[in-house]
Amino acid sequence: MTEEENPDEMDSMINSPAGAVPSMNASGDIENLLEENRRLQAALNKRKRSEKKAMRRFRREEELKPYQAELIRLQQYLEASRTRMIILFEGRDAAGKGGTIRRVTRYMNEKHYRVVALGKPTDHEKSQWFFQKYVRQFPRGGEIVLFDRSWYNRAMVEPVFGFCTDMEYQNFMRGVGGFEKDLVRQGTILIKLYFSVTKEEQARRFERRKTDPLRQWKLSEVDVQAQERWEDFTNVKHEMLKQTHTTHAPWTIIRSNDKHQARLNAMRVILNSVRYSRLDPDLDFVPDPRIVVSGSRELEMMEAQRLGSGKFQA
Repeated sequence: MTEEENPDEMDSMINSPAGAVPSMNASGDIENLLEENRRLQAALNKRKRSEKKAMRRFRREEELKPYQAELIRLQQYLEASRTRMIILFEGRDAAGKGGTIRRVTRYMNEKHYRVVALGKPTDHEKSQWFFQKYVRQFPRGGEIVLFDRSWYNRAMVEPVFGFCTDMEYQNFMRGVGGFEKDLVRQGTILIKLYFSVTKEEQARRFERRKTDPLRQWKLSEVDVQAQERWEDFTNVKHEMLKQTHTTHAPWTIIRSNDKHQARLNAMRVILNSVRYSRLDPDLDFVPDPRIVVSGSRELEMMEAQRLGSGKFQA
């Protein structure tokens, strides 16, 4: 026996039965180890999900890049030819308009495009011709102006929330067709995009805005009421398409439940609006018919819904 060995401890070890129940301290240690293992496993799974999500986002952004390069080539053509372009981004709240605008303009030359998002009219603007504040923002030759909501506020948001009178609404609906026809006749390329999201997806996005501190600034009082007034917005959407989808200024509907596909196909629509020398003629420029729908086709589908169920569902 060495100096370190204790006879009493040795006797205790020898006489202890095999498989004896551990002491309370040992049992507690096991529970702590199991809890720590569960915590580490949960953290590992969360990290795997985060990495998978980041990789998916990276692949999607990479898929957009060839189209963003084409948008630069398009912009160069407009600048060289001194052509004006206006793109309207309309749709319900949380339909993906802002995210699409950011992707469209990400690599563009900032000297030759502007994003316009006008606030509510001032008292001075209320006394002017309705289109005047928008005309002030129109592009010069070689410039693109992207309206994050446009004069179609008068056809959608304002009548639903009572921000305009019925006479103001009717005057707009009667006059906007001639206004746009003259705009196009004088050489401006006008692209009208309507982003269409389902009620369920809009609710999910609103919920995320409530809980995500990076998105809370997007949530407004109008947003809070958007779900309650869903049918009202659907009715004015139908009337807007019915009266303002024209051969000279047609509407293009973008199904935007899938944000990535909405962004990619919106780029395709914009690129197809101009005959320019393409950077990569082998790139797929054909819009996905599941995502991109003409205004006339959307009207047909809405009418079919109303005949089938007694109300619009879009």
